[in-house]
Amino acid sequence: MADEQKAGRDELAQRRSFFRQLARYSQLAFVLPACTVTGWLIGAGLDRWLHKDWIYLLGLLLGIVAGFVELVRSVIGKEAKN
Repeated sequence: MADEQKAGRDELAQRRSFFRQLARYSQLAFVLPACTVTGWLIGAGLDRWLHKDWIYLLGLLLGIVAGFVELVRSVIGKEAKN
């Protein structure tokens, strides 16, 4: 009976580990596009507000850079924990 409970706990721990890894890596897939779109939207909003035509490019570039920085920080942080 104790062996069955231990096997059940081990299986549950493996499932949890799998879902945690899935959540971590799926986050990485959304970080870069989310930052890029956010930077572009902020830049486009500033373009309309200030009546300029180039600020959206600056917002887009800053969003891409912010996405890469967050991506690298996430990967390095997760590597250090393992």
